[in-house]
Amino acid sequence: MPERLKVILSLLLSMICWAISFVWIKQAFESFNPITIVFFRLVISSLMLIIILKLSRRLIPLKREDVRWFFLLGFFEPFLYFMGESNGLKIVSSTMGAVIVSTVPLFAPIADRLFFKSRLSFLNLAGITISFTGVMILIFEKNFSLAAPIEGIALMFMAVFATMGYAIVLKKIPAHYNAVTIITYQNVVGTILFLPFFIVIDWQHVTHTHITTEAVIAVLQLSVFASSLAFIFFTYGMRKIGISKANVFVNMIPVFTAFFAWWILDEEIDLQKLVGIAIVIGGVFISQLKLRKNGNRPK
Repeated sequence: MPERLKVILSLLLSMICWAISFVWIKQAFESFNPITIVFFRLVISSLMLIIILKLSRRLIPLKREDVRWFFLLGFFEPFLYFMGESNGLKIVSSTMGAVIVSTVPLFAPIADRLFFKSRLSFLNLAGITISFTGVMILIFEKNFSLAAPIEGIALMFMAVFATMGYAIVLKKIPAHYNAVTIITYQNVVGTILFLPFFIVIDWQHVTHTHITTEAVIAVLQLSVFASSLAFIFFTYGMRKIGISKANVFVNMIPVFTAFFAWWILDEEIDLQKLVGIAIVIGGVFISQLKLRKNGNRPK
């Protein structure tokens, strides 16, 4: 399989995993609070990845000089990101949360330019603009109203900026660390950071709540797909084509979320949503035309 196709497929798979995670989080809320959900998904994900890496002998030992970068990586994601996302989704709908997260590509070029002096082509910028226009169509009602609590929006945007911090720090991680090793270390850091919050805030709730099978399955799915496979796929793609180009794919999250919400939660998809979905997809592919044409990678 050509490498450029592997990159695109990896990024698409990560977006699908993250898109359906918005639905799984809502299902997990039936029994668990946000911090509990994140803590358990990180514990399960970390253990699973450590076992896989040990059996395959692919775990790269952590060097002392890289500890600070992995701590920062784990602080931005999963810790800060999930503090924003999981608490934000308690207030806003899964679709609205997905739409806010999809604004990441708006800030990615700024971060790329400020920290790495990267250049974007006209097609890259055009694709970002077109794709975000599609997101706006998905956000607003026909009368241009947007109903969502401000605190929920603020928490979701905290997750957005955490993603940007994660992307910047990821560039500092030496190339000899494979994607699975990176995700394993960042999840371990996230688990350690969430542990005191879980003990102090949520322990009593977990021991006294009725736990449903659906909520447990949702947490397991979040652990395997959203906290493990999605990060592995996205890390691989981002390290190949750069922050800005990889993050354009984030615009597809509300597209997939709308589909899964219709399929699993019976939410309606009207003509306006279909138009927005088509524009988002079109913008993503336009932004990648340079990659498909000559296989360029950002320096």
